[in-house]
Amino acid sequence: MINLRVENLEDILEELKKEGVQVVGEIEKYEYGEFGWVIDPEGNKIELWEPFDGEFTKMYEGKTIH
Repeated sequence: MINLRVENLEDILEELKKEGVQVVGEIEKYEYGEFGWVIDPEGNKIELWEPFDGEFTKMYEGKTIH
């Protein structure tokens, strides 16, 4: 599965639906961000992630490569 970091997840999913893209499930919300999923024309599942940067930074500060 491919994971893409996005802004305005709800708006993106709504626009993709209008364009005929298959949206899978409902948006899931966590303290570090929101997730949504779509299926591309080849049948691959793509995850769209709108992070809450402050929470994400706290979780991974010093643990990632810059």
